[in-house]
Amino acid sequence: MEINHRVPQQRHEDKDGNKVLIAHRASKGSEGKDEKEVLIAPKIFRASEGKDEKKVLIAHRASKGSEGKDEKKVLIAPNIFRAYDIRGIYPKELDEKAAYLIGRAFVKFLNKKNLRIAVGRDGRLSSPSLFKFLTKGITCQGANVIDIGLSTTPMLYFAVAHFKFDGGINITASHLPSEYNGFKLVREKAIPISEKTGLKEIKKLTTGYPQSGCGSVITRPGSVVKMRVLKEYIEFNLKGFNLKKIKPLKIVIDTANAVPGIVVPGIFKKTNCKIYHLYSKLDGSFPNHPPIPHEEENLKGLEREVLKKKADLGIAFDGDGDRIIFIDENGEMIPGDLITALLARLILEENPGEKVLCDVRSSNVVRDVVKENGGRVVIGRIGHSFIKERMRKGNIIFQGELNGHYYSRKHYFCEAPFFVILKILEEMSESGKNISELVKPFQRYFHSGEINFKVKDKKKVLETLEEKFREGKVLKIDGLRIDFSDWWFNARPSHTEPVLRLVVEAKNRKIMEQKKKEISSLILKIFK
Repeated sequence: MEINHRVPQQRHEDKDGNKVLIAHRASKGSEGKDEKEVLIAPKIFRASEGKDEKKVLIAHRASKGSEGKDEKKVLIAPNIFRAYDIRGIYPKELDEKAAYLIGRAFVKFLNKKNLRIAVGRDGRLSSPSLFKFLTKGITCQGANVIDIGLSTTPMLYFAVAHFKFDGGINITASHLPSEYNGFKLVREKAIPISEKTGLKEIKKLTTGYPQSGCGSVITRPGSVVKMRVLKEYIEFNLKGFNLKKIKPLKIVIDTANAVPGIVVPGIFKKTNCKIYHLYSKLDGSFPNHPPIPHEEENLKGLEREVLKKKADLGIAFDGDGDRIIFIDENGEMIPGDLITALLARLILEENPGEKVLCDVRSSNVVRDVVKENGGRVVIGRIGHSFIKERMRKGNIIFQGELNGHYYSRKHYFCEAPFFVILKILEEMSESGKNISELVKPFQRYFHSGEINFKVKDKKKVLETLEEKFREGKVLKIDGLRIDFSDWWFNARPSHTEPVLRLVVEAKNRKIMEQKKKEISSLILKIFK
């Protein structure tokens, strides 16, 4: 059978909206003294509905501090609040003043007494400074900070859920380049706070506070306590695996000078595996390549090293450690949905009858494998907040996304990259098969991979596609998916970027290429 090689991710973009300015205006305060207004962050929010973005500023008016001094005004642009997190270029779009205000607003949003908030940070150069001001805002609003230090995002989620904290924030911009930073917020049990579940309210709550000092705090300031959770996180991940049964496999791991590099040694030191760790030293400038493993350009070094070392497996992490991409022994990238199919089989063999959540853009082979192994298929929206909510409500055991995010019920319904890695190593050792042999049975269809289009009116595109292909089976759970007997496509607005994403899958390569070309041409034609 012909092996399905995915088409690399493509982008159709222009350069609109890349220039950002910070304005400093002199104004008169209540005492007649000059004050500075600082405008933080325009245009980094991308609305998922395709509506025109508005430049709106939230004003923080002059107020009297606790010592009667005038506090400076600060203007924080709401556009740093994205669909799932807060993110922007440091310091042009997101700086210490914004961090302080967000810290205070987060505590007010949670609206409980004696709060314990876990705060972690990645290895970006701006993270220590943002940590200082974020935690100052949290404590000034009366909450206590549990400083867990350098942390991957899954480690922060683990800390909040495992130690029963009231909420948490990881300071990170995930896979974005070094000039970015941001915050990922969760409440109790590591339940994510997204645009629909609290970020809009937190954005509103950033008004009314002074830009420095505790000012209008209405209760006793909280404290900051250091707590290291790396050892407990590693032990939690290793639980349930017989590491002695894992053969001395050769594995190349690329952590891109990012924070996942602090976890890798502790995970593998109890195995017999030979680890070749690329770019292990933390460096927030990411000197070797951006921590974006789902882009082919950033995998080339890992692919070369796998071939050079004659390794059994290659693994690439993103910037905050919640996404992983696998490379087989031939130096070829393994699509995320084939890894999901493999994990679904392994998990259902041990847990028959359980439900598996399927990514609407992933290959149909995932649904096939779940059914073949006695599982129950659940179709859901894309995006970690939607996924975790659906998994909690349905007590779903596992989910995997096309882009390399994998979620496990055992891990508090959060991302579980090391659980996935260890399950694969366990199966490679027990079966005696290499990774390409393990995923080969799942290469039943021909999948385009994601193709990205920068379009002005995503709604118009979806309406045009629905009318054109109305004879198929329509599903609108996330964008537009239309199924036919021998092919299907999904077009959906990205929740994190100003693009429309398209995937096409068919039973043979010829149909897939034809339909991909037809739909791509139609999308581009609409805005010519």
